[in-house]
Amino acid sequence: MSTLSAEKQERNPRGIPKAPFIADVAEFLGPDPNPENALKEFQAALAKYRYMDHNLTQRRRGLEEKIPDIKKTLSMVEYLQERREGKGAVDDADDDLEDNDGVQNPLTTTFELNDTLYAEAQLEDTDTVYLWLGANVMLSYKLPSAISLLRSKLDSAQSSLSTVVEDLEFLREQITIMEVNTARVYNWDVKRRRELREKEASEGQVEAQAG
Repeated sequence: MSTLSAEKQERNPRGIPKAPFIADVAEFLGPDPNPENALKEFQAALAKYRYMDHNLTQRRRGLEEKIPDIKKTLSMVEYLQERREGKGAVDDADDDLEDNDGVQNPLTTTFELNDTLYAEAQLEDTDTVYLWLGANVMLSYKLPSAISLLRSKLDSAQSSLSTVVEDLEFLREQITIMEVNTARVYNWDVKRRRELREKEASEGQVEAQAG
């Protein structure tokens, strides 16, 4: 019987094996068919595909939550840099107007304490920001370095999301193929068993008549 050999299977660029479509069940099972083993193989392959699908779905959700946060942080740091350079065009006159001494007024803004609670703060002119890097690590960066880092992280996250979406589409196609294969082998086995019973019954009637 042919098997789903991992060495012979085609794979996508991330190494996910491609499910073979069983066009001819009899040929796939060979001269000594064992549908039960084939169905066990299919179920094992389906379990692996569904496990990968579950993990990638979780990763997709994480990236879809992460990307807006990076964009929001990048936008704020770019704004601080533009404001520092005197290039920002701000609609709120209280934010960027200079006083009579030519000193730039502090930036009044709000920051998030939790999902529904915000506090007001005044930001003095600064060339440094602190960024969370994960694992409870925060580092200080000069504004240009922070912008460069955030842009790099945004590009990486968007590229990863595109790859994950592509892999999810590929996985769901393979799951469908394996489900079709399972149904084809199961139906072939049901038909084969019925034909064997009919053949045995017919042979029994012939023997009875001969006797």
